[in-house]
Amino acid sequence: MPATAQPSRRSLLALALSAPLAGTVLAACGDSGPAGSSGSGASIWILTGQPGEGIRTDSVNAFNEANSDSELALSSFQNDAFKAKIRTAIGADQSPTIIWTWGGGGLRDYVGNGQVEDLTSFFSENAALKEKLFTSAFGAATVDDKVYAVPCENVSPIVMFYNKRVFEKVGAQIPTTWEEVMALVPRFNAAGVAPFSLGGQSRWTNMMWLEFLYDRIGGAELFQSIYAGTPDAWSHPDSIAALTAVQDLVRANGFITGFASVTADSNADQALLYSDKAAMMLHGAWTYGAMKSDGGDFVTGGHLAWSTFPTVAGGKGDPTDTVGNPSSYYALSSTASDEAKAAAKKYFAEGLVTDATTKAWVESGSVPIVNGSDSMFAGSEDEEWLQFVYDTASGAASFQQSWDQALSPTQAETLLDNIAKLFGLSITPEEFATAMNASITPA
Repeated sequence: MPATAQPSRRSLLALALSAPLAGTVLAACGDSGPAGSSGSGASIWILTGQPGEGIRTDSVNAFNEANSDSELALSSFQNDAFKAKIRTAIGADQSPTIIWTWGGGGLRDYVGNGQVEDLTSFFSENAALKEKLFTSAFGAATVDDKVYAVPCENVSPIVMFYNKRVFEKVGAQIPTTWEEVMALVPRFNAAGVAPFSLGGQSRWTNMMWLEFLYDRIGGAELFQSIYAGTPDAWSHPDSIAALTAVQDLVRANGFITGFASVTADSNADQALLYSDKAAMMLHGAWTYGAMKSDGGDFVTGGHLAWSTFPTVAGGKGDPTDTVGNPSSYYALSSTASDEAKAAAKKYFAEGLVTDATTKAWVESGSVPIVNGSDSMFAGSEDEEWLQFVYDTASGAASFQQSWDQALSPTQAETLLDNIAKLFGLSITPEEFATAMNASITPA
């Protein structure tokens, strides 16, 4: 999901093993210069994409200014380039001290390979920090009852966005059911507007559709059978029904023409929505801030609407269920020097989650994973949006972590590869299920 990726997320996300090894530094931010040049020898890599990139950069710069003996060298990378570069760097023992991770399966791999530090004792020594953060954020940071990453930044459920201008143009109402979604597709196409924007080149954007359809049709139990490595879990009838539903949408021309070449990292999918070329978009909550900053008066003028994912008739999922990113995470490289580790832990304790960063996330249109942060919503021009995200995350009967984070990197890559084929109609739902079943590693 993230991305944004997170905030550019997503994010919207996992360590895709086939991502191009074009991991050159796209921006070297901060006062500390190139990675590895700080006095402590500590380094941190962050994701690009506003508003998140600016908030992360300001956080590191503020810490460096207050801690000249513990500065962090900062480098920034686009989401997909980061996935390849971090994998290569860790494998070559050239990892940054602070490792951006989405938790879940990728973090579990790091732990299994002894590549990240156990932070359980760090949180025991910094209990106030742990109490400050959402309890739900620690699930994806925990492996075998030990904490290996620091939750940070914001909560980012996946949201259905709507262009109210386009809906008014065709005289349509915001759909609440899958049946209503499918009925709207020919109406928007007839009006010369794509029903849905989709940055299909990034693949994880396609994944969000399946996650919600799996939930709405099969419920949380279907997710759990997949995570548990249950043999043939992907062939469950509810799984086949969800896979079939998404191909029905593709065949009905539900997505923008050429969606497989549209990129999410460039925010091209968002631009299609706010420029009236598409009526709807399923995407991470992190995109709200970018649409607000890049979309003219699209957000500030009240032309954007949002909701949870529509229900599916006869489905087993709770209507309050959501999917996405319960948090972003930073892990600590186990191969870093003691001096670099000390600098990183100081940043975790004093510089990562501050009043300034919490306020900045709220002002960007995000909900920080900080208990009581909702007290900052009052009076914000984004109050309605922030409250929606807060209520969605806190009131969900089930909050499933994005698949490409929850699964192992190897299985996530198999997933992303087959999702691209599924959306491209080059494989059937049954062939998708067979490929995914073969990737299952029993728990």
